[in-house]
Amino acid sequence: MDWTSDAEQKLKEVPFFVRPAVRRRIEAMAEEAQLSAIDLAFYDEARARFARR
Repeated sequence: MDWTSDAEQKLKEVPFFVRPAVRRRIEAMAEEAQLSAIDLAFYDEARARFARR
């Protein structure tokens, strides 16, 4: 899965010990949405969905 540089930078703000799980979850959400790349807008949307749970 491709990540834009700004989305990748935002991911680096996540604590390192949960970052791999967050990455996998966001990539799974992107695959469900049939996206080939994760941009900042999708990253922010996915993180907002995490907060609602």
